Amino acid sequence: MGSSAAFLALVVLVAGAIVLFKTVRMVPQGYEWTVERFGRYTHTMSPGLHFLIPVVYGVGRKVNMMEQVLDVPSQDVITKDNAVVRVDGVVFFQVLDAAKAAYEVANLEVAMIALVQTNIRTVIGSMDLDESLSQRETINAQLLSVVDHATNPWGIKVNRIEIRDIQPPRDLVDSMARQMKAEREKRAQILEAEGSRQSEILRAEGEKQAAVLEAEGRKEAAFRDAEARERLAEAEAKATAMVSEAIAQGDVQAINYFVAQKYVEAFRELASSPNQKLVLMPMEASGVIGSIAGVAELAREAFAKQEERKAAPSRGNPPPLGR
Repeated sequence: MGSSAAFLALVVLVAGAIVLFKTVRMVPQGYEWTVERFGRYTHTMSPGLHFLIPVVYGVGRKVNMMEQVLDVPSQDVITKDNAVVRVDGVVFFQVLDAAKAAYEVANLEVAMIALVQTNIRTVIGSMDLDESLSQRETINAQLLSVVDHATNPWGIKVNRIEIRDIQPPRDLVDSMARQMKAEREKRAQILEAEGSRQSEILRAEGEKQAAVLEAEGRKEAAFRDAEARERLAEAEAKATAMVSEAIAQGDVQAINYFVAQKYVEAFRELASSPNQKLVLMPMEASGVIGSIAGVAELAREAFAKQEERKAAPSRGNPPPLGR
């Protein structure tokens, strides 16, 4: 009898513990549990402490309400221009309605993966290879719009869909690399040709400027030469006028000086000519000597006139008185 009573007390204790465990339920943060009465959904328990009547009520599904990351396996996709690429991605989603996520779809993750893969084939299949490689943001936006709308009845909010990698075939990658190399070489040749063209333009501009400056220099030099010749002609005319005036006054020695000077200058220019090494010509020595004598006579007359002009004032003044 004692052993039976002890066994009965143990059974009652275990049953009480089970009943207490089934009655008191604590939902952790970030989760929501659905409650079923005889297998039918009644309500959802939020995080915290809850009490349920055992046997009558039970916990149905424990739903994770935090944002989750779902890997999309890679798959082969054919583009619009019949290129085969291998695509994989990742989905960020969050459950907003625990009851719908628990009872509207049998396997949420499998359904979402199948839905994303199907739409990846649809979106990339409508693009060329170059578009699919360069417009990844457009692909992500289209996938997000379609998948989010499709999962709305499941109580799911799809926050982001990212295409992680798009891998073309190896031979296509090599072809693209050769094309890129050819484009770069083409751009380099164009830049080199542009540089050569610019260099030629600058060189031509420099030569043009140099020619203009040279022409300006020649113009200025010609102007200076003409001005010098004009001054020389004026000097010659003045000298000729002075000699003519001296001849008119009866001074024959002036014409001798003028002729001798011109004679010596002409002979000097003839002797200094660069294309003649030796000059043999008759020269009338008496004429030259006579001209030089005329020059000396002119000089003596000029000195005598200066002495007379100096002495003229002294003859006009009376001699000073002695003290």
